[in-house]
Amino acid sequence: QVQLVESGGGLVQAGGSLSLSCAASRIIFSAMGWYRQPPGKQRELVATITRGGSTNYADSVKGRFTISRDNAKNTVYLQMNSLKPEDTAVYYCNTQVVARIYWGQGTQVTVSS
Repeated sequence: QVQLVESGGGLVQAGGSLSLSCAASRIIFSAMGWYRQPPGKQRELVATITRGGSTNYADSVKGRFTISRDNAKNTVYLQMNSLKPEDTAVYYCNTQVVARIYWGQGTQVTVSS
């Protein structure tokens, strides 16, 4: 069993920044990622990072968002800059352990225009 606990969401004006954190309850050897679900839409990939630090981003966030990871703290971060109203969504942390996918409870990010 793995628990993922996100924090750091909130309300910000367009152009602003927010930082999200996701702490895992145990050591994670696999990739970790952030997904988001905008209102009325399906959940979509934002970014992933391997334990070794290799990253992958959705085209919509490249150059604005940065994913990072602290393996000693079992924590993954998402730094979001130059936020746009279309970034408004519930953001979820994700990982897979022994073929089972785990999700955090989600944290709301709202970007006002």
